[in-house]
Amino acid sequence: MSIIICPGIHEPELTESFRVGLLDVVSHSAIALNSANILIYPGKDVLVLSAFHILQFLRDRLGDRLKSPIIFISFSAGVVGAIKAAYLWQLLGGRVKAFIAIDGWGVPLQGNFPIHRMSHDYFTHWSSCLLGSGQDNFYAQPAVDHLSIWKSSQTVQGCWVDSSIGIFPPKGRLKADEFLLMLLKHYDAINPDNRVRS
Repeated sequence: MSIIICPGIHEPELTESFRVGLLDVVSHSAIALNSANILIYPGKDVLVLSAFHILQFLRDRLGDRLKSPIIFISFSAGVVGAIKAAYLWQLLGGRVKAFIAIDGWGVPLQGNFPIHRMSHDYFTHWSSCLLGSGQDNFYAQPAVDHLSIWKSSQTVQGCWVDSSIGIFPPKGRLKADEFLLMLLKHYDAINPDNRVRS
């Protein structure tokens, strides 16, 4: 399994902060990534919008392993290129296990794979869900600025919601990185039986 991280248009250090935060929450949970390969798409500026370049990156890294499942985690403008790349990867015979869009405001999300949205505030959450979302989504409460949900997800408190049933009370409160951890467990990128040894 591979996790591909598709950043937005921002400083590369923010993506490194996201990657480190993701690995930290996994290790603090005393569980291990289920031999998941974490790939960070290196495109910058307008190249984050390019499904063709993301697809080329995947082909370079994964070769002919189309059936190996991929989880996309994308942020901001990177959601534009990533959702198209996920769709194209699947058209080529690849397997998209899940698609997680972090603050992909205004980006329509559709596909025959599970989709989840994470948003930096409630307005972004409900207005984005009008353009497609999955069952389990997250929004920051209290609201945070746009970049905070990417660079420091471990500090962002919020609500886990089931957007498939409309606007109802949240299913629970947790941090953004805990929500990501929950999704990665659900899609078998993390194996709770595979304990990290200290």
